[in-house]
Amino acid sequence: MDQPKTVAERIVPAAERTGDEWHLLNTIEDPEIGIGIVDLGLIYNVEIEKGIATVDMTFTSMGCPAGAELVDQVKEVLMLLDDVTEVVVNVVWEPAWDTQRVEEGLRAMLFGL
Repeated sequence: MDQPKTVAERIVPAAERTGDEWHLLNTIEDPEIGIGIVDLGLIYNVEIEKGIATVDMTFTSMGCPAGAELVDQVKEVLMLLDDVTEVVVNVVWEPAWDTQRVEEGLRAMLFGL
């Protein structure tokens, strides 16, 4: 029997974040930075199966003051999809967020990297 994949193994590469769920999630902006949470690298994975959308996400820090608000917004926007009847959000800390997770063009603009 195969071992379940870790969160790190389930991270979807930027080039594959093309479905409606990814576009909807990127309409949610981090309130402190004003950038979509997908481009910011906060969403690691989205899977939709049998009406249940399961999201692995993180925050820029464990003490993120907007964390609960972002989770609520993720649930709200994914419920807009016709094939979604429930949303489960897993907030994860491994792998930790860092600036390398930010979309490349934005990373250069924001951090000079």
